[in-house]
Amino acid sequence: MSKLDELIAELCPNGVEYRKLKDVTEMQRGTSLTKKNATEGIYPVISGGTEPAFYCDSYNRENETITVAGSGVGAGYVQYWNEPIFVCDAFSIKGKEGNLTKYIYYCLSNMQDKIFATKTGGGIPHVYISSIENFVIPIPPLPVQQEIVRILDNFTELTAELTAELTARRKQYEYYRDLLLTFGNNPDIKWMTLGEIGPVCMCKRIMKAETSPVGDVPFFKIGTFGKEPDAFISQEKYDEYRKAFSFPKKGDILISAAGTIGRTVIYDGKPAYYQDSNIVWIDNDESKVLNKYLYYCYAMKPWSISTGGTIARLYNDNISKAKIPVPPLEEQERIVAILDRFDALCNDLTSGIPAEIEARQKQYEYYRDKLLSFKEVTA
Repeated sequence: MSKLDELIAELCPNGVEYRKLKDVTEMQRGTSLTKKNATEGIYPVISGGTEPAFYCDSYNRENETITVAGSGVGAGYVQYWNEPIFVCDAFSIKGKEGNLTKYIYYCLSNMQDKIFATKTGGGIPHVYISSIENFVIPIPPLPVQQEIVRILDNFTELTAELTAELTARRKQYEYYRDLLLTFGNNPDIKWMTLGEIGPVCMCKRIMKAETSPVGDVPFFKIGTFGKEPDAFISQEKYDEYRKAFSFPKKGDILISAAGTIGRTVIYDGKPAYYQDSNIVWIDNDESKVLNKYLYYCYAMKPWSISTGGTIARLYNDNISKAKIPVPPLEEQERIVAILDRFDALCNDLTSGIPAEIEARQKQYEYYRDKLLSFKEVTA
């Protein structure tokens, strides 16, 4: 029997009381503050996002504090702080009557989706104290709360350690990528423009009327490139356009020319279609320049971006004029092999550190839900 089981058996064998949040916490609105009117400092200003809005020279909460973002895309986002902060467009929650603030934080994080669901408002969503103050949470005896916090803290600390390791590995990866792809004045290395390596290609234009929310073949626009599609085209249209017009080969590196400029996706050969001019690729000869070598060169952002118009854009001419070093094929293969190992460690969702972080997060959420599920005591 675990220590927690022993505590529950001793202190609350018949269940625990469920109480309204407003009865076991102190809930307080934030104070209005704008970056323009604030003096820059070291204290995080908690507002409507998932990160501090800015930093100022004063604070209005200290010690343990739970914050709930008040408005915007992140309205309802729950965070825990154990440092002085300035609560602005948000509200704070602290445990009272012998209830641990950290325990209440875990209860609220377990209800995050329910809190998000309380968003109201047309243009800018809001979450208010009144939206959640009547939520009920289990209130076990203090020793039980302390043991639950200890267990869940161990999970979050492990995830934090893995995240720190991932950050370090990504910096290491970027260092070696830059080192391997910087050849200086090496006379054995030929520098070529991407236009010399191959023409810039794009798919045939697809009109909005030719797409639908459901269908046979995913159609990726700039907003869904590298994500989940929200538009589709017919199999008939896909077959027709693929045969008659430019279409990427399996392994070609697709480039975002707008939006998140320079984002790359390796085409996997599965049926899919891509928005013309916004998503392009170089039609290169792999007997001279490897696709995967190009992929790593693209990560160095070798092109200039046109910013003269209202929207920044990567035009075909920008891509064609960009220069990259092109070593012999054998050296390309060596560089790709090294960087592939780093890339897998840093980005692979099936075997790298991100996969380990995801597994630990799921484990944490499973145990958080399990640990916070108590039988309710009846009067």
